Amino acid sequence: MALTINTNISSLIAQRNLQGATNSLNRSIERMTTGFKINHAADNAAGYSISNMWVTQLGSLDIAMDNAATGSDMLTTAEETYGLLTGHLQRVRDLTEQAANGTYGSQSLKAIQAEIVARLQEVDRIAANAEFNGIKLMAYTGPNDKSGIKSDGVNLQVGLYADANSTINLSTDLFKNASISGIFGSMTQATTPGATTEFTTLMSGAGCTVTNLGSATASDKEAALNGFAAACCGMKYNAGTLTLTNTSAKEMLAYLDAGINELSGRVTKIGAAQNRVESAITALDVQSQNITSSLSTLRDTDIAQESSNYIQAQILQQASATLLSTANQLPSIALNLI
Repeated sequence: MALTINTNISSLIAQRNLQGATNSLNRSIERMTTGFKINHAADNAAGYSISNMWVTQLGSLDIAMDNAATGSDMLTTAEETYGLLTGHLQRVRDLTEQAANGTYGSQSLKAIQAEIVARLQEVDRIAANAEFNGIKLMAYTGPNDKSGIKSDGVNLQVGLYADANSTINLSTDLFKNASISGIFGSMTQATTPGATTEFTTLMSGAGCTVTNLGSATASDKEAALNGFAAACCGMKYNAGTLTLTNTSAKEMLAYLDAGINELSGRVTKIGAAQNRVESAITALDVQSQNITSSLSTLRDTDIAQESSNYIQAQILQQASATLLSTANQLPSIALNLI
């Protein structure tokens, strides 16, 4: 190689290698300080796109798990509330069986009837007030009612996409009207083999002024509940008056059992739905963990490896700087020839 003054090839080579070592050093510093080996699209174009997609999916999975957990909370609220209703109906049945014994006079039966009315009123009150985030949990009677439940029930978004596999449907059966009229309104019960007695017929026989609980309006609801309670005591209710009747209180036991079984069936459906929701939460958690692991492999910095790269780049930078200083002195050798 010729000895020249205007062009110093050795210096250019040293400068290029110094710049390369400095770039590598800066890249290692950035990766170790951010914890990511992909900080810019230029670092890994395909990896950058994939990592962004996975980050988006992880965020959506977190929301889906929150959605499922909220749905589970709603079902738990409904289940525990049904427990309260069942307790009241079981007490009404106990009182009815007590009244059916035939050893109680009219005053005792009136006292039993008063407690039954209070229990029935509490069932109506609880059912009317049971709600979750503004949705009535025990008031669905049909489309366009005021329960907040849509005609296709409640759809929980527990997946990433818009297809059916990302949704769990909670049918309207889980939110049916649980007031006394909702439980007993259209009930029939076989009383003897081959014979069926309408619930309203029995109520009428007990002297109830409103025999159809399913269509009772707000103005005659009190009369309906009093008539129900009177029938449970073998009495009749008319215009606020309770009198004894030949109707036996024990005939109401079958209807009360059917009502309790109705509530038990609803709770069973809630339990089955809750199992689905909890399964969805578990599946979402597994999916989130797997994506997080994949994202870590793709994007996270291997500190052990990067620290080695950092030391290597640091040594190369120092060596290049030293050699650049030496190379810059090479043209001065030409002065020795003049």
